[in-house]
Amino acid sequence: MDHVLEHGSKPGSIYKFCKTNGITEAEFYKFFGSMEGLQKSIWEKFYTKTQDLMQKNAEYEQFTNKDKMLTFFYTFFELMALNRSYVLFCLKNDKGPLKNLPQLKGLRKHIKQFAKDLIEEGNAEKSLKITMHNPQLFSEGAWLQFLFILRFWINDDSAGFEKTDLAIEKSVNTIFDLWDNTPLENIVDFGKFLFKETFA
Repeated sequence: MDHVLEHGSKPGSIYKFCKTNGITEAEFYKFFGSMEGLQKSIWEKFYTKTQDLMQKNAEYEQFTNKDKMLTFFYTFFELMALNRSYVLFCLKNDKGPLKNLPQLKGLRKHIKQFAKDLIEEGNAEKSLKITMHNPQLFSEGAWLQFLFILRFWINDDSAGFEKTDLAIEKSVNTIFDLWDNTPLENIVDFGKFLFKETFA
């Protein structure tokens, strides 16, 4: 991360990277097979660090699934804010669409599993099969939701990324309202927010 920020480019080769950082190539290959593997692992480290921070809250296990999802997104994007220069460099220098970026593959797997665990936990509390949710379908939805928030955050120029916090709150509330078949007020509210931020 330091190399990228100081040089404005990715390391030219593993050899040069290792020489600059005083390690051998053999040491590097004990952990990563390529620079791309190293880059993927940074995103996965963001995820594990987020989980570590959440678990430090003694009350976390008593949270509702909605509050766990909110906590995850708030914590993850606080971590993103601390590393914004690196994240923006990596995403803006990778020309593909966000959903297809190889560097996000490991992160995608983690987020989908996190959402799947929440959905299965919610299903275990339901007595009627018809009220249960498809973990695979909704975990994919959680990944798409993450990509939406990430894109929103990239373009957010509000102080303290307040608009991103609002986007997180409204999107998570909307998703859980859809799951619980509650009134459409939050969905309409979220739609208004998106329209205002996108077209106003």
